[in-house]
Amino acid sequence: MELTPQIKEKLDKLQEKYAAMGQDMASYLDGLLYADFLTYWDYIHLDTLLSLQNPKTPFPDEEIFIMYHQITELYFKLSLHEFKQVAEHPDLTVEFFTTRVKRINAYFNALTTSFEVMVDGMEKDQFLKFRMSLLPASGFQSGQYRMIEISASDFSRLIDKSKREELANATIEEQFEYIYWKFGATELATGKQTLTLKQFINKYAAQFLQLIKDRQQSNFSALYHKFHGEGYDVTALAEELRKLDLFVNVEWPLSHYKSAVRYLERDPVDIAATGGTNWQKYLPPRFQKRIFYPFLWTEEQMEEWGKGWVLSVLKELR
Repeated sequence: MELTPQIKEKLDKLQEKYAAMGQDMASYLDGLLYADFLTYWDYIHLDTLLSLQNPKTPFPDEEIFIMYHQITELYFKLSLHEFKQVAEHPDLTVEFFTTRVKRINAYFNALTTSFEVMVDGMEKDQFLKFRMSLLPASGFQSGQYRMIEISASDFSRLIDKSKREELANATIEEQFEYIYWKFGATELATGKQTLTLKQFINKYAAQFLQLIKDRQQSNFSALYHKFHGEGYDVTALAEELRKLDLFVNVEWPLSHYKSAVRYLERDPVDIAATGGTNWQKYLPPRFQKRIFYPFLWTEEQMEEWGKGWVLSVLKELR
């Protein structure tokens, strides 16, 4: 093979690279010479990935349930990858910020538009049988989703709406006791925390509290205010943040609401009698009024938050 000027230039740059680290380039070239060619299945660990579905029952649709939740968690990981890039960027610009929010919105768009797999993609009888074998595990226990919420907004927006004003000047630890999702995993009949919630808090509470502290000045809300206050043009950024607000706080919970109505809807008395949780008031966006960026919405828009979506879904599913 002819040693072209282009190849020689690259070898010279490699020599400089390894010399700067006190390394011998020839040894690394030997490694390259004897290494096997990379394959697609090895690079993405395909065999391992396809072995991670382990149903607890013989019902075939349980594999659908497992795989979709695994796909969901991978999209959440992609989102957190973008959140971290923004929060920890050494020289953040509005343009970089905006493009990363667009990426997150693309991930959530894929999630919300694919959730019909969960709404209509399983037989109801199968679901109701295998789901009972999975207790107390629940998608409620997605730690990554809670990290997305923490990274997206000022933590005060995640406090249960009945306590936000009262706890405005409280410590993070005090506020955390009233984070909204704790009220979605309490038994209707007794008001006690479910085992699902206790497990979740034991595993993630310390990690959540640290992330809340780490993101006090670098959550998306704080960073938006910083750029806006410095006079930057944040028009495109504001539009993407509004989309993110709707995806995370309306579209995604509503997707779960549609699934819950499809598979779980029963009389509240029956739910309470079986130790169930109040998902009927926890999931609909119009009840929780979780809004990351209230400064980007009108009073009328916030008053009607999620109402139209919920009503249309109820009409569709009745």
